[in-house]
Amino acid sequence: FWVCFRIRGLKSRSQLLLLLWFVPLCGFGSVLGLKAASGPADPPNPPVLRPADPPGKDAPAAGASQPRRATGWKLSEEEACREDLTRLCPRHTWTNNLAVLECLQDRREVRNIMPLSLSQLLWNYKLNLTTDPKFESVATEVCKSTITEIKECNEEERGRGYLVSCLVDHRGNISEYQCNQYITKMTSIIFSDYRLICGFMDKCKEDINNLRCGSINIGHKDIHSQGEVIACLEKALVREAEQQDHVRPIKEDCKRAILRVAELSSDDFHLDRHLYFSCRDDRERFCQNTPAGEGKVYKCLFNHKFEEAMSEKCRDALTTRQKLISQDYRVSYSLAKACKLDLRKQRCSLDTNLPRAREARLSYLLLCLEAAVHRGRPVSGECQGEMLDYRRMLMEDFSLSPEIVLHCRTEIEAHCSGLHRKGRTLHCLMRIGRGERSTSIDSVCQSALQTLIQSADPGADYRIDRALNEACESVIQTACKHIRTGDPMILSCLMEHLYTEKMVEDCEHRLLELQYFISRDWKMDPLLYKKCQGDASRLCHTHGWNETSELMPPGAVFSCLYRHAYRTEEQGRRLSRDCKVEVQRILHQRALDVKLDPELQKRCMTDLGKWCSEKTDTGQELECLQDHLEDLVSACRDVVGNLTELESEDIQIDALLIRACEPVIQAHCHDVADNQIDTGDLMECLVQNKHQKEMNEKCSVGVTHFQLIQMKDFRFSYKFKMACKEDVLRLCSNIKKKVDVVICLSTTVRNDTLQDVREQRVTLKCRKQLRVEELEMSEDIRLEPELYEPCRSDISRLCPNVNFGNAQMIECLKEQKKQLSQRCHQRIFRLQEAEMTDPELDYQLMRVCKQMIKRFCTEADARNVLQCLKQNKNSELMDPKCKQMITKRQITQNTDYRLNPVLRKACRADIPKFCQSILNKASEDSELEGQVIACLKLKYADQRLSPDCEDQIRVILQESALDYRLDPQLQMHCSDEISRLCAEEAAAQEQTGQVEECLKVNLLKIKQEACKKEVLNMLKESKADIFVDPVLHTACALDIKHHCAAVAPGRGRQMSCLMEALQDKRVRLQPECKKRLQDRIDMWSYAAKVAPAEGFSDLAVQVMTSPSKNYILFMIALGVCILFLVGLLCGRITKQVTRELKDR
Repeated sequence: FWVCFRIRGLKSRSQLLLLLWFVPLCGFGSVLGLKAASGPADPPNPPVLRPADPPGKDAPAAGASQPRRATGWKLSEEEACREDLTRLCPRHTWTNNLAVLECLQDRREVRNIMPLSLSQLLWNYKLNLTTDPKFESVATEVCKSTITEIKECNEEERGRGYLVSCLVDHRGNISEYQCNQYITKMTSIIFSDYRLICGFMDKCKEDINNLRCGSINIGHKDIHSQGEVIACLEKALVREAEQQDHVRPIKEDCKRAILRVAELSSDDFHLDRHLYFSCRDDRERFCQNTPAGEGKVYKCLFNHKFEEAMSEKCRDALTTRQKLISQDYRVSYSLAKACKLDLRKQRCSLDTNLPRAREARLSYLLLCLEAAVHRGRPVSGECQGEMLDYRRMLMEDFSLSPEIVLHCRTEIEAHCSGLHRKGRTLHCLMRIGRGERSTSIDSVCQSALQTLIQSADPGADYRIDRALNEACESVIQTACKHIRTGDPMILSCLMEHLYTEKMVEDCEHRLLELQYFISRDWKMDPLLYKKCQGDASRLCHTHGWNETSELMPPGAVFSCLYRHAYRTEEQGRRLSRDCKVEVQRILHQRALDVKLDPELQKRCMTDLGKWCSEKTDTGQELECLQDHLEDLVSACRDVVGNLTELESEDIQIDALLIRACEPVIQAHCHDVADNQIDTGDLMECLVQNKHQKEMNEKCSVGVTHFQLIQMKDFRFSYKFKMACKEDVLRLCSNIKKKVDVVICLSTTVRNDTLQDVREQRVTLKCRKQLRVEELEMSEDIRLEPELYEPCRSDISRLCPNVNFGNAQMIECLKEQKKQLSQRCHQRIFRLQEAEMTDPELDYQLMRVCKQMIKRFCTEADARNVLQCLKQNKNSELMDPKCKQMITKRQITQNTDYRLNPVLRKACRADIPKFCQSILNKASEDSELEGQVIACLKLKYADQRLSPDCEDQIRVILQESALDYRLDPQLQMHCSDEISRLCAEEAAAQEQTGQVEECLKVNLLKIKQEACKKEVLNMLKESKADIFVDPVLHTACALDIKHHCAAVAPGRGRQMSCLMEALQDKRVRLQPECKKRLQDRIDMWSYAAKVAPAEGFSDLAVQVMTSPSKNYILFMIALGVCILFLVGLLCGRITKQVTRELKDR
């Protein structure tokens, strides 16, 4: 006989004694199974329980030698009881048989000293109480209304003891006080010995013998050890679930019987005899004030299970009971009671696809009710509280999960032994699962861990994970104190503070171990599931919280969600706003550790080992994969590419970078960062402010790294991709690298501009973004692979300690241009050519002169910025640093006419006309060292240039006359002479033409012919225009204003005016001007001697540029006239002929 029982709300166990049992019953002696006369007291055969050898059959009953009354019989009056009763039990209990029975069977001291006669007497008494029909009539009287209410008990056959068993099974439904107290007492009697439990013997007798759990005969075990038999069976049951090979499997009927007994004893720990005796001292130590009943003592002991003072014996007994609860939740009285209605309401017992045994499992109950909670369905607070306790219990002790014990035994023994308490073993297994150890975890063990964590659901409440809670308590108190205790946002808060100063190492490890498994199932993040369950169902075809699909496994759902999160409106089917916020939050957190991205880790496992084995610091693994993007296998490359593309749209996904750049963001980019929708603006802002004082090294390195990664694929620059994707597909369809795409589009724009096409092929929005990309690339040589690769060796050789950023490396290479290798020199020349054509690409110039451009060139076209700055170079308001930078660019321009686009355009006809021989010898990508400009200067002196070209050469002459460094030919040929003769003038910070003046004054001391020739050329040029002689022009400025104001500058006109004034005695010149003019005359005279005219053209030029031009021309004209007259006279005399000849 066995009654199926479902726990209902049980009353607390009462310690009161029923007055009913003091009432004398007729024929009570027969109830006791004793005879009035001396002789053996054979117990009547019980109607239900039929042991093989009924106790007391071969032994005389103690105290049966004397006749006794049939009514009012007392156990205390029996001779076998008297001595023990007097010693062990209080006097007030002696008059009540049940009180005596309770005292004797609950006293631990009796276990080893109780005589056989007393044991047999107590056994007979209890056996008859449970089986005698007369005692059943007492139950009928006391529980009359209850029996009527309980249909199953009302239908039981009377007189066979079934009624009492039925009432015990349904004691949770008994509302009558007296009936409840009566049945409670009967329950304690029944559970004192497994042989008294109806049907237990029949179902488990064979298993008891097979498992050697003890004898079923009274002679082999005393009354107090009978609980050990059930304990043995319980341990065998949980051990069987933890073993793969079942050597001695327990029969199904016995399994159900064992769990049934555990269930019936769930409200009062006294009923679990093994646990009661194992934990009596611990109960007094930890739970002294906890009343018995309703499973309260069990829960109290569970809470103190891992206390240092807890005895090992009690801890083992508690663990066994917890394992039984994990197999059948009904073994927990409080959980079954609290969640009974919720289980029915959420239809958690109606899954026809699962066996009944599966439905009773604690994990199934938790998953079902957690699914309801996550879906927003009502689950009572009492039930949720109980669930929280048991979820915490599962996380604290791995041994409560048989799958873990079965499938993870090898890993536990190898790596996690001795870490049994407080969830440490589970976290040890999680750490192995993350791959932080050299050994790998078995896939079945990994799956068991994932299932356990899903059942415990620590993502919903961090307190469930005791190891995490203890490790992170200090962090929570400081960084997350504003969040309510137990809120799911606590875990998110901890992730946000990962790798910060507030995070402690132990918390960091525990957090990452847990997040590794949470990240593999999107449903385990309650905030994400709550906001995205509708989107996941609509877009990713997901099922319920605790249901899985082969087509869309849990790990793939999040990938589906974030693919839809960043779709445009044109692409359609986007996420809801709330869901997108949560997806972004998860992406930000996962970026902290590559292992938190399941898809990335799965597809890139091989590449991580191959390329990034030494990159173990925070964030380095993903950076390493991005650096080796071209080397990755196809599947990994796709995942890394997609993630990088997402980062380009929302750089806040890279939480480590954002954290490092917080000062810059707050100072310069807070408006952009506050936008909920980031479309690449934040990264653009960081790039633009990369060299602000708030920028730290970590942020700068991170931003530069992202810029370098963007070069690998134009899709990695979100704004560029969105602005130019159509242009790329149309004009550069086979190009993928961003740098190549930029070159392709830039070339197209330049060609269209040069050809003056009516409509540009590149759209306006793309041209604008293209300009931004070009400017960003100019900041770091590494962003231009075509320049960086040829110059790698030169960088290490010539600029080893120079930073790459701020265009410092490019500037270093420009300054060391003469020492560069040929390939690098060619690339630098091309770069300079592009920068001079478009000064905005000159990062250093634009950075250093940023304020001056705002001051002087706000209205100037971007391509004329340098020209504007040159015109304002000598302004008193010009910044010295900017002035120095302008001078550098002027020096560069004067090395080659191709680096001066204004000159090139103005002299495009003059250069091939006068300097073709130089062009024929020139190479395409190397400087001409000022040869073409020197050639044009000479033609300027000869006054043979076109007006536009003459204007540009005049400007160059004027500039180089003030600063010798602007004349590359002079600097090349006269560097030694300058050092020897003009060192003091050359060292001056401000160049005002003093070096040139020094060379002119010391012309006679110059030894090198090439240098002397350059100085003579300067003298020759100065005769053509006083403006190219700054010393003379300064000295004679007032005289020019007074005497030559009406004379137009150029072609030597003002110089001639001054020379005439010098010769005119009526005109008084300034002393300094007069002295300088006289010096110039002497120099020109010397120059004429040293460098006579090489031909008629040179002679004509010298005459025309001479200050005495008019005099010379007059003398030449006079000479010609005299020669003409002489010729006429001589011709008439010498050519006379006779008349005769004329007449012929």
